[in-house]
Amino acid sequence: MTSWGSGSFHFGTPVSGSSVREVIASYRRAQYFAAGSTVASVSDESDERDDEEAQIGGAFEEEEPEDFEEEDLQTPTVLSSQNDVFVDQFQWDDFDNTQSPGEAPTISYAPRRRASERQPAAHEGTPLLKSKASRLSTASGTHAANEGPSYGLNDSGEVSQSHTIISARRLSTTTKAESRHHSGGKSTFGQTLFNSIAILLGIGMLSEPLAFAYAGWIAGTILIILYGLISCYTAKLLAHIILADPRLRSYADVGRKAFGARSTVVISIMFCLELFAVSVILVTLYADSLHTIIPKYSSDTYKIWGLLLLIPMVFLPLSLLSYTSILGIISTIMMIIVILYDGLSKPDAPGSLRTPAETSFTISSWSNLGIAYGLFMAGFSGHAVIPSLARDMINPEEFDTMINWAFLVATTVYALIGYVGYLMFGSNVSDEISMDLLKTPGYNPVMNQAALWMLVISPLSKFALTTQPLNAVLEVLFGIEPAAASPEEMALKMSTPVPWSYKALLGGTQRVIVAIASVAVSVAVPEFSALMAFLGSFSAFMICIIGPVAAKIVVERKCGILDALILGAGIVMASWGTVAAFLIA
Repeated sequence: MTSWGSGSFHFGTPVSGSSVREVIASYRRAQYFAAGSTVASVSDESDERDDEEAQIGGAFEEEEPEDFEEEDLQTPTVLSSQNDVFVDQFQWDDFDNTQSPGEAPTISYAPRRRASERQPAAHEGTPLLKSKASRLSTASGTHAANEGPSYGLNDSGEVSQSHTIISARRLSTTTKAESRHHSGGKSTFGQTLFNSIAILLGIGMLSEPLAFAYAGWIAGTILIILYGLISCYTAKLLAHIILADPRLRSYADVGRKAFGARSTVVISIMFCLELFAVSVILVTLYADSLHTIIPKYSSDTYKIWGLLLLIPMVFLPLSLLSYTSILGIISTIMMIIVILYDGLSKPDAPGSLRTPAETSFTISSWSNLGIAYGLFMAGFSGHAVIPSLARDMINPEEFDTMINWAFLVATTVYALIGYVGYLMFGSNVSDEISMDLLKTPGYNPVMNQAALWMLVISPLSKFALTTQPLNAVLEVLFGIEPAAASPEEMALKMSTPVPWSYKALLGGTQRVIVAIASVAVSVAVPEFSALMAFLGSFSAFMICIIGPVAAKIVVERKCGILDALILGAGIVMASWGTVAAFLIA
């Protein structure tokens, strides 16, 4: 059993129950969180009513528990419909015996009412019956108060087809104390750390050497450390806001709490732009890597041919696509190993750590410095998912320790690849360092080709996973599908195959158009560095720096000196980098 600091995490021991299967299931839940991050789980009604209900709920929470008999806590009641599958709802009404023929009953373990208790009329509106998040309910078939939302997954990581909901009105003092300690999450410290690192490390690593070539040793080192520290700080801000209110589950919820219901539309548009930019980058990376391996055809040709694979894959359900992201982890690890091995094994320049290339301590130009802002920041764009990871932790009080380790690992890896790549190729480094590995003679061709083939397969497999939430939001905006009421409903919806219908035809047409548009933009803007710079300067700065700090200022109704400096510097760097990215595009 291994532990780091106060946030001990365990792998592979029977006591902790953390097996490889559970780690994979936890990682797949992280992909579901990413898919549902554009949805606000609270309703669009007034904040005043929400606050009123929160106070009512708090009054019941603080109420002394009544002395129920054991059978009172385990009395099954049949709910009215199996279709009421919103995870974590309260079901306090009396049940209705009417049910469709052949429909499996939904069981709710709720305490029986006393005869003297007043029964509300069927038409009576009561805020206690409104669908709200509850940390006391679960989508499993066992009585467990500490189970959280499953996002359509069972313990093995498969899509759960059972919609059994268990709710409890009042628990014993011991159970209530335990539920406060276990906030309803399912992931351990180590599983959440693994998920966070896997989300942070990605294709942004390939452009780190170019960022150092633009910024130089001094400014590059300062920027990557500064961005790592600030991104870690803002991740904690989001987690603290979301953990302070049990109604909040996603990044969109934080935006709604701070800026009102209308902000969810702006946040959804921001996420759509980010996801579309990532989809274009994946197409560019796949085609450039394949062109490097097989230069017979141009990158644009490979991009167009790629549609034969991309279009069918966008129709796969999220339950299958979530497995493909594991290829990205393998590809990242393999690329790190190959870059270090190539640099150490090659004795002569170019591409050798033994004989470093010519480098500079100063910036190459002011416009290139703006590009470097985006290239460095693109590697830390994981904040859309991180708040949901905090909600999924068994012990969320360990989140700060966990996220410190996650950003320490990510910043170290990015700095290492940036240093090594810059030393190997100097100012002549390509937009993607992977391109230089096969073009430079003297390397092991088998190892380098294997790494590049992973950069061909991984983007193709991740394209559909990236565009899934984008397509889901566009279907809502275009009126093809109704809006999802919660992240859980969004994830469950994307995990289920869509039956044939007229709306399904419209949705399929829209998915094809998104795939074609991604390829078209990649052909029109073939520079990998320009795409990564835009992703970092516009999307990453807005979602990872400006948004969280602004939300904290609004929620706390005060602005400290540190927050003001971060917010001001973030706006300046985002504007500078975005303009520079458009100028080189």
